Amino acid sequence: MLTDTDTDVVVVGYGPVGGVLAILLAQRGRRVTVLEQRAQPYLLPRATSFDGETARLIAGTGIGPQIGEFTEPADGYRWQNAAGQALLDIDFAAIGPYGWPDANTMHQPTLEARLATRLSALPGVDIRRGERVVGLADDGERVEVTTSGPDGATRSVTARWVVGCDGARSFVREALGVSVTDLGFSYDWLLCDVELAEPRVFTPSNVQICDPKRPTTLVASGPGHRRWEFMRLPGESNAELERPETAWRLLAPFDVTPANATLLRTATYTFQARWADQWRVGRVLLAGDAAHLMPPFAGQGMCSGIRDVANLAWKLDLAMHGLADVSVLDSYTTERRKQVEESIRSSVKLGKVICVSDPGAAADRDAAMLARVSSGTSTRPEPAPPLSGGLLYQRFTGVTEPPAGDVAPQGRVRYRGRTGLFDEVVGRGFALLTTEDPLAALGEERLGFLAGLGAHVVRLVPPSDGDGSDGSDGGDEGDAGVDGTAAADLDGVYLAYLGRCDGTTLLVRPDYHVFGAAKGAAEAATLVDDLRAQLTGAARAPRSRLGI
Repeated sequence: MLTDTDTDVVVVGYGPVGGVLAILLAQRGRRVTVLEQRAQPYLLPRATSFDGETARLIAGTGIGPQIGEFTEPADGYRWQNAAGQALLDIDFAAIGPYGWPDANTMHQPTLEARLATRLSALPGVDIRRGERVVGLADDGERVEVTTSGPDGATRSVTARWVVGCDGARSFVREALGVSVTDLGFSYDWLLCDVELAEPRVFTPSNVQICDPKRPTTLVASGPGHRRWEFMRLPGESNAELERPETAWRLLAPFDVTPANATLLRTATYTFQARWADQWRVGRVLLAGDAAHLMPPFAGQGMCSGIRDVANLAWKLDLAMHGLADVSVLDSYTTERRKQVEESIRSSVKLGKVICVSDPGAAADRDAAMLARVSSGTSTRPEPAPPLSGGLLYQRFTGVTEPPAGDVAPQGRVRYRGRTGLFDEVVGRGFALLTTEDPLAALGEERLGFLAGLGAHVVRLVPPSDGDGSDGSDGGDEGDAGVDGTAAADLDGVYLAYLGRCDGTTLLVRPDYHVFGAAKGAAEAATLVDDLRAQLTGAARAPRSRLGI
């Protein structure tokens, strides 16, 4: 039986994924040690954007009010051919279904600085920069992590769990001997990060130029910053591309010159399409680029890593609290690897559209895509990918396709006299939303179980039932919820969602994925019982979304 360790969780790697994980654990009262081989923060951007779901997850670290300091909403994403004809046009909403802009362009170094400030303010956190991990020893009850410091001296730290967020060249993944599935799709691209001397408007914000003479990407990367990427053509060397004069020559057609911009960086990179086949070995887990790499064309690399740790943090916490069986951690791989595989394959599919340097093949591509595009029309981005298996309730028969696995939408509510987005006003963690009386539907024992998980149990009411929009003071919501309050669904988001699935109760996980829905008091009770059974390992292995 484990008696003591130096820390609860060692997080290897202090990029945005490791930083978010450390905060999510520390916010839950966990002792966290972060090991990062870089002695100083990396001050150049890598990722340039994140989607609305990821914005919601980042806000869950406590830096939501600061997100606007280093992001700008993107208005669109256009794919066009060499002649400027739109092959694909996606419009982004200023406020999407998750309460944040559909797409947020960002300056990554500032994001990491805000995460670092937040993490340093939390108790129980030990951040060790300049410490390179050189050894892992898992004895089944704890893991001993050996590091080498700047002076070459080694030391060790023991932890209940270790999570490798240490990037594409992950030491943790290599030490575990985990095999990797590689789709073999890769190209070299020149990356040019630019800081503009004066504000400029680029419409749409992001563009893919599918020109066989030189496939090119133009993306915003936060206030005052922009990135151009140029594919390396056959016969060109990386050394030739990385010369500053080459970058300026390629940037000139876009009116970007030394007179109006600063070239922060030129570098070639090779994108890859691969994922680790195992994400947990004993007490060691993988997340972020240590677990997967993908082409950049869907902008899902960092987003996927943050989804990883949002999925993992609450499961680790419940297991360490004894509120869930350790086997619940196996659902992390089940849920996230499938989602990542789909994202990687989708990114490869997009890459095969743009990375075409043969004029004949490009002409055929253009003709096929233009035939599917109506002039002046645009599309909306796809919703966040649902989970297709894992820790989900699959018994709800209200509709043919149950909502289990969806990312729950977020709207504004009035709750306890406050008005705002649900996550900010009600709180984060498990949430049970119901149109019924929770006590009558669930009883005290089940409500006690939910309280032990830190769940928010809220009765949903229409705006006129207590938000003050009917001329009342908005304060008479007292008998509607188990804690004496109700949440007025100001935008109708939650009531409409329940209506679509013909349900009365929705149980949402801390990572905002819907655990399941129920109709009526009896099934609401079964819904909560099923969560308890799956957490404790008493339930049989859950079926996939398709019942397989």
